[in-house]
Amino acid sequence: MTRDDLIAMLREQTPASGPARAALIAGADFVVWDGLVPANRHVGVFRRRMHHSLRRGHTIDGLADSVDILLRAGEERLRTGSIDTVDRSSWFLIFLNSTATEVMACCGGRRLIASPGSADAPE
Repeated sequence: MTRDDLIAMLREQTPASGPARAALIAGADFVVWDGLVPANRHVGVFRRRMHHSLRRGHTIDGLADSVDILLRAGEERLRTGSIDTVDRSSWFLIFLNSTATEVMACCGGRRLIASPGSADAPE
């Protein structure tokens, strides 16, 4: 898959799709992994991630929409990928159909910078 292919596939699937597309246009790194996983196996993980981030007062753009899309996709096998902005300040997770010809969902946004002593800081 080329950068231009992925740019063309990112439309308005979720609120994070536009920023992810802009990041690619600006030269962001991206990867799409080969493995296929049923969409509904992602639902629990990302639902927990959504609740955890909301409890901490953080939002992940497009996450709630992505969880809904994954839930509706059921057993459909999907590929996953990621996009990292050039300055590494933002990231995006993308879910593609099994042939990597359509982006099904996209979530992500600004990376949180943990301050020393915070619960987000590595030990």
